[in-house]
Amino acid sequence: MTERSLTPSVAAPIMPPMSDPMVELRARIEDRRAVVGVAGLGYVGLPLAIEFARAGFEVVGVDPDPERVAAVNAGRSYVGDVRSEDVASARRAGRVTAHGSWEVVSSLDAIVVCVPTPFDANREPDLSFVRAATEEIGRRLRPGQLVVLESTTYPGTTEEVVRPVLERQGLRAGRDFALAYSPERVDPGNREYQVGNTPKLVGGATPQCTALAAALYEKAVIKVVPVSSPRVAEMAKLLENIFRNVNIALVNELAMLCDRMGINVWEVVEAAATKPFGFMSFQPGPGVGGHCIPVDPVYLAWKAKEYDFYTNFIMRAAEVNANMPYFVVQKLLRLLASKGSRVLGARVLVLGVTFKRNVADIRNSPALKILELLQDHGIEAAYHDPLISRLDLRGSSIGSMPLTAEVLQGAECAVLHTDHACFDYDWIVEHARLVFDTRNATRGVKAGREKVVRL
Repeated sequence: MTERSLTPSVAAPIMPPMSDPMVELRARIEDRRAVVGVAGLGYVGLPLAIEFARAGFEVVGVDPDPERVAAVNAGRSYVGDVRSEDVASARRAGRVTAHGSWEVVSSLDAIVVCVPTPFDANREPDLSFVRAATEEIGRRLRPGQLVVLESTTYPGTTEEVVRPVLERQGLRAGRDFALAYSPERVDPGNREYQVGNTPKLVGGATPQCTALAAALYEKAVIKVVPVSSPRVAEMAKLLENIFRNVNIALVNELAMLCDRMGINVWEVVEAAATKPFGFMSFQPGPGVGGHCIPVDPVYLAWKAKEYDFYTNFIMRAAEVNANMPYFVVQKLLRLLASKGSRVLGARVLVLGVTFKRNVADIRNSPALKILELLQDHGIEAAYHDPLISRLDLRGSSIGSMPLTAEVLQGAECAVLHTDHACFDYDWIVEHARLVFDTRNATRGVKAGREKVVRL
């Protein structure tokens, strides 16, 4: 990292006169004496903790999972984007420790909250993890601390949900402690952009809060972009991911139309991508997964109703993507019938169940819905994924099948769901009886192309 600056288009907040605890906090941040806490050591929290440690801060992680705590303290990583040697190095330097208890909060100068924000069974925002973390921090909050929420959420969460809990004991944001929102921008599996070289948005409850949060992040990331409020930062995060969701839905809907018209959608996308301006290429697929892309439209739509506003366009895109597993299964059923294969009792092997290639994460993966739908149709569905040894499906635990020639030949069809780099697609096509490719992963395969059907 060579550059740490504020964006030229957004002026740095002017620091107003500060009370003594806040002045001391700023001084501790500037000379890296501040102890930084990270609440939630998952896909977001662990990379952030290691980045702050690399920047010279003492970092204390808090997580209720004893296995995560033990792994960090033993110098081991369980997150694909973090190397174990980096955790071990931070541990040897005395820069990182992990705890299962919230009692350490009172000894911290800054606490960054990186807890999950899923939706519930009714597809409404589930802020239970945020509320629980905030309650724990609020009980131990003292003057001169900085609290930053990084979890993806709807506009207003920081000020309407987090702030009242933190102020319950009489302390006030901007006067006694600092409060800000800085959305995580983690892209699992991305080797080019990680925490340290990805610009960071920061929106504080007051200009003073923004300045203090910006001062902290400036020590660890390449650029900090201050915005006027937590609500702006929260909405910007949703826009980033809804933008992707909408464009993926566009090309997925086009894929369904191309299927009906007998046009190769992959060739269409590749042809359009030759235009050097005015076009951005998105790929069709079996649906969208992960934490953010399928969840963010739900959070925004839920909050929008408070303002008598209905995000019809955004939710229509979400519906298109949510429908893709159904489209995949229906096309597979037609494919099996057209080949003279049985449907009831047919054996289907799903290759790859993670939501993204080369990433060991099944959160909201379309593969889970595809496997359930296949079972509903009386199909004997199994899977192989070198990154996921077991998964829970409708309360039952199933294991990854070995990928052998016998297993492939024993299935009426192999469905390529996740295009992991470790798959030998030539070998798969050679030994499979039929391949349904939802990712265009077999585009370079020469022999056996007549056995391949693409989405």
